[in-house]
Amino acid sequence: MENQYTPELFRSISDEWNSILGADTGIESIRTELLHHINRRHFYSYSDIENDVHDLDLVVIRDCARVWRGLIHPRSERLAGFSVLEQLINVVKGRPDMSLSESFWAEAYHLVRGIEGKVRFHQKALFSFSDTAELEGRDAANLRSHELDQIHKLLEDRTRLFRSGLEPEIEKARDERVGRILKAAGGSRHDWNDWRWHLRNIARDSSTLAGYADLGPDELKNIDRVCSAAIPFGVTPYYASLFQSPDSGEDASVRAQVLFPGSYIDSCAGGRDGYAEDFMLEGNTSPQDLITRRYPGIVILKPYNSCPQICVYCQRNWEINGPLEEGSMADEKQIASAINWIREHEAVTEVLITGGDPLVMSDSRLRSILTELAGIGHVERIRIGTRIPVTLPMRFTDSLCDMLASFRQPGRREIALITHIQHPIEVTSDLCAAVEKLKSRGVSVYNQLVFTFFISRRFEAVRLRSLIRLCGVDPYYSFYPKGKLETADYRVPIARMLQE
Repeated sequence: MENQYTPELFRSISDEWNSILGADTGIESIRTELLHHINRRHFYSYSDIENDVHDLDLVVIRDCARVWRGLIHPRSERLAGFSVLEQLINVVKGRPDMSLSESFWAEAYHLVRGIEGKVRFHQKALFSFSDTAELEGRDAANLRSHELDQIHKLLEDRTRLFRSGLEPEIEKARDERVGRILKAAGGSRHDWNDWRWHLRNIARDSSTLAGYADLGPDELKNIDRVCSAAIPFGVTPYYASLFQSPDSGEDASVRAQVLFPGSYIDSCAGGRDGYAEDFMLEGNTSPQDLITRRYPGIVILKPYNSCPQICVYCQRNWEINGPLEEGSMADEKQIASAINWIREHEAVTEVLITGGDPLVMSDSRLRSILTELAGIGHVERIRIGTRIPVTLPMRFTDSLCDMLASFRQPGRREIALITHIQHPIEVTSDLCAAVEKLKSRGVSVYNQLVFTFFISRRFEAVRLRSLIRLCGVDPYYSFYPKGKLETADYRVPIARMLQE
């Protein structure tokens, strides 16, 4: 039976927390005492050599301590406009805010369990390395090797639950769906390999996408609502070929990238005016049109303000246009001014070209921008932020890859791609071929995983990271989505992110 995460369950987890939070000493005194308790739990759990907590479970205590310090810090309260500590005090004193979701209490409950050492994930039944202390030499090595075989089997069994787009039965079924899409769009097998054909046949409404893939009633309804609200929407024919059955769990992970849920649309009922305008406060870090600067040596350059396919969880949804929408391309004067700004700031050694997806631009337009940037002596690294390897791998023609590689100067300048491969099903032979073209020319490819609810099953991302390494893609980092109201269904508990 699953827990019902309620204020009452939170109160039941720790008498010591109840004592601290229930004191009649004022919130600042409670904050100080709770911080002392958290620090004691962190320090003594590590220093007590008599405890029976597995070394790896001590990491849980450490990570929970770090989270709690952040959650109860006054700066966090000021930035969020919300006090977690105040809510916990209220619940212990019998006046809980019943409008808080079950997710809030689940997060608080598990973080308390974590800091109090009640999580014993690494049980000795599985990790019995301590037994080797009684053995020496080859006997100890053989026992440890046997245990490692068991752990390997466990990991293999878990990761293999998640199929990839490279498996024969998946490839065969996808090839049949390609035939359906070509028939619906009036294309040929030759057209399928032409990236421009895919751009001409992006599904921008429910009827077009329904011709490409099976859609459920709610999906059709939500697409119509999205279009009526003028929320940018688009799915490439290639990505539609990854859709399987609406009832498939792994397919839900794929569809969630591009099919807007009702909760998102409800939050933006007034159309794009319903978005949290400039949620990331880029206006405060944009010293020049098309430029964002948040770090000493890195700037973002945004010459193109749309993508061939719109990701639901996009953090720039408030400013991104619809697929290939007119006016998405910055004019030459704006681009020249932005590049000149970079030229005048010698601290900038790295430029991330993103947007929007810059690989929608023609080879000649992209070459022009890269030529200007490569001509700046202090620019040592140029990255291109793009999801094209996942949404339109045919774009990586020999001519494009040759052009990108031509700007490499080993020891002097790096050219790299940063992409978002989100799920093992997205790892296809087409993606691998595109990556191989780049890697064979010395162009690095990195993956930034946007860690959302729909790809957060245990070992799901482990499987993905293993797969993309085999394709030549380096896992770069996991991106924790910001707390935008419209993407609330995509959030993952902090505890789960730390576990990952």
